[in-house]
Amino acid sequence: MRPLDGIKVVTFEHAIAAPFCTRQLADLGARVIKVERPGTGDFARGYDERVSGLASHFVWTNRSKESITLDVKQAHAIEVVHKLLADADVFVQNLAPGATQRLGLDYEALSERYPRLIVCDISGYGLDGPFRDKKAYDLLIQSESGFLSITGSEGEPAKAGCSIADIAAGMYGYTNILAALLERGRTGRGKHIDVSMLESMVEWMSYPLYYAIDGQTAPRQTGASHATIFPYGPFKAGDGKTVMLGLQNEREWKKFCETVIQLPQLQADNRFCSNSRRVANRDELARLILDAFASLSAAQVIERLDEAGIANARMNDMQAVWTHEQLVARQRWTTVQTPAGEIPALYPPGVAPSEEPRMGAVPALGQHSEAILQELGFSSTQIEDMHAVGAI
Repeated sequence: MRPLDGIKVVTFEHAIAAPFCTRQLADLGARVIKVERPGTGDFARGYDERVSGLASHFVWTNRSKESITLDVKQAHAIEVVHKLLADADVFVQNLAPGATQRLGLDYEALSERYPRLIVCDISGYGLDGPFRDKKAYDLLIQSESGFLSITGSEGEPAKAGCSIADIAAGMYGYTNILAALLERGRTGRGKHIDVSMLESMVEWMSYPLYYAIDGQTAPRQTGASHATIFPYGPFKAGDGKTVMLGLQNEREWKKFCETVIQLPQLQADNRFCSNSRRVANRDELARLILDAFASLSAAQVIERLDEAGIANARMNDMQAVWTHEQLVARQRWTTVQTPAGEIPALYPPGVAPSEEPRMGAVPALGQHSEAILQELGFSSTQIEDMHAVGAI
């Protein structure tokens, strides 16, 4: 038995935030029915063709779901939506601002008709306030939340390489839905969840916000190095390869000086005798470290770091991650089916393969439309009529 077996989720979703949220629910056993626009579907289906002709974003966030196509501007389609919602536990949506209100599918309308239904709205800025109607995409929220102001190199802001704002909002949607299911078990009533990408990212920005409180200077843009701890970041070895390392305390600084760079005299150097001083003099210290590494290969640097108990990592590219020996040793890879064939997929973090997490297929557009309609009691003639008018 999976934790969410028997839970039914209906979702009006596109792009990443809501699909990532509902995929987590599907992983735990929930039945997720994805309502898509006839002909085109979730626009993330067309982002690229990297996975045997399918989009990389889409296959990541949409496994284990059923796809039904509905033109929700038509009365026949809205009738289908209400039949889907009649026994649903959760309704998730991240449509354009105001779209569900115009369709009569906002929380106020739905809660009267389905008092046990949990409604999760995921949006850029939330359902009220002066930014309510602004469109929001991941990079825009990275900028609005201040993330770009502390990321990248000085004068050259850089976005995160993955959809971090979408992921943040999707995870807060997911965890709030789980909490609402527990709460409904006690109260018998559903709940409204209003998750914004901006608030999700600002929560993740709390450390730099507190660092800059009361008008103090914000963390510097320091590329792949830590802005407020040093040495903590990438350093080139003599063979041109990069080693990532990080120190957290004075005990580690002592070991680093003695064992790794073999300059024990730096322990007593006033420029480097605390983290704050090392940060203030990071350029001078970086030169000393790079000089010490110049005669060593990356493998030799890592060997010394391991000997000293200093945290370190390789700077892997995507191909190295696919074959990462730790993931292989822990048997974290499996496969899922797609309309283009079988692809590898990572098991959900925290879930053991022996627990048999749900790793179902990525659906083709509208793949389950007729089966779902039949399940809801529509006859073949009615389904044909809906096809004829483009309602499905």
